[in-house]
Amino acid sequence: MKSKDQVHYQGKEVDITFDRRLCIHVGECGRAKNKLFVAERDPWCVPDEVKAEMAIDVVRRCPSGALSYQPKNPDLPAETAPPENAVHVVNNGPLYVTGDLEIVGADETMPAVKFRAALCRCGLSKNKPFCDGAHEEGQFRDQGAVGESGRGFEAPGGKLKITPVKDGPLMFQGNFTIYSGACRPAWRGKKMALCRCGLSKNKPFCDGEHMKQGFKSD
Repeated sequence: MKSKDQVHYQGKEVDITFDRRLCIHVGECGRAKNKLFVAERDPWCVPDEVKAEMAIDVVRRCPSGALSYQPKNPDLPAETAPPENAVHVVNNGPLYVTGDLEIVGADETMPAVKFRAALCRCGLSKNKPFCDGAHEEGQFRDQGAVGESGRGFEAPGGKLKITPVKDGPLMFQGNFTIYSGACRPAWRGKKMALCRCGLSKNKPFCDGEHMKQGFKSD
């Protein structure tokens, strides 16, 4: 099933899909030093302008999952999960999550969010649990310091289940590492509630402030 919010670009070896619902304009696609994506060109994306392997590489740079690809050539790889589940706390921005992801409630028409996603942590997105860039207009501020280290895990990888609790935090279950805003591997463990209301005094962790402030996730 396709979404009206998606644009599909066909190539000989690989097709590329752009999902407007997930784009937060990071610019990894447009700043790539090739002609796969060219601003103000119609069409914006031309998969055959570069080698298929390069097209796949650029698509997988997209941290929000707004870009996905479908290989036509059987020799080209489908996207698979990286060996480690990781949560990157972006300075004044969302949580970039990569891994073998199961985001509860995610639309089945968003295939890339099984591997990479940008999740709101300011509480202002109109596309929760995903980031929509509202942190910029809302002047959300948090540098991404992480003060706890976690209990660790035996081995990396495996499924990472992310459950957006109604009117509450994001519950993470599975082996994962939290990287601070300074790119430091700061916390390792198997279960943690991370703030998505933007109000916790112990970011990125939930401290229950959403209940005191009446945060609504809808």
